[in-house]
Parts: sequence; structure tokens; C-alpha cells
Amino acid sequence: MKKADVLLAARRSAERRGRRSEFLAIALLLLKGYRIVARRLRTPLGEIDLIARSPSGLICFIEVKARAQTLSAAQSLSARQKARIGRAAMQYLAQRPKLARKGVRFDIVAVAPGRWPRHYRDAWRNEDTR
Repeated sequence: MKKADVLLAARRSAERRGRRSEFLAIALLLLKGYRIVARRLRTPLGEIDLIARSPSGLICFIEVKARAQTLSAAQSLSARQKARIGRAAMQYLAQRPKLARKGVRFDIVAVAPGRWPRHYRDAWRNEDTR
């Protein structure tokens, strides 16, 4: 098997794992009373895995992370990734100013094999949303 074929197979496997993790995250959030507003939103500034409205009305920008352990998944988000998600969120909200009327929050849903997904609410703050 060629190196390119191996890389392509690994990429496809990672894509399937990511989609499965997002599905589990959505199921968890729906059970908690959240309403999914957008999924896999792509902007010129970055991608946001999920956007949801919390039961209290907050708009939540949610990063889904899949790792072997839920804690390592939650800790795997770098400062650079947080900034990219924050910029994409601000661009999204700039086009929909009424959406953030009740507030904005950045969450992580960590997914690990054989475990329930773990929802880390208010996982970080973006200076531009205060």
C-alpha cells in the first residue's frame, strides 16, 4: 500500500470518528434541553463544530474533541484554536446581532470511547464577547 493511500485511509477514519463524536455531542446536548443552531459552520476565519442555544437562552459555541480520555480531550484545545474559534464566533454574531442578546459562552464536549460524552460549560472566555 502506498504512503498516500495510508494517509488517505487515516484521514477518512479521523473524519468518521469526528462525525460520530459530533453526533454523540448533539445527542447529549439535546437531552440537556439545548437547541442546535448550526453544525460544522465554516467561516473564512475558522470552523465551529456546533452552535447551540442553551435552555437559558445563551448562544454556545461548542468544540467537540475526541480522545482516549475525556479529560485529555478537554485539555487538548490550544490557545491558538480558542482564538480561531473566537474570531469565527464573532464573525458569525456580527451577521446575526440579535442572536447573542442573552449572552455567549464557549463550551467543549469531550468524547472518549466507551464513555458518555462530557460537557464542559464555559470552558474558556473570549475577550471580544464580554
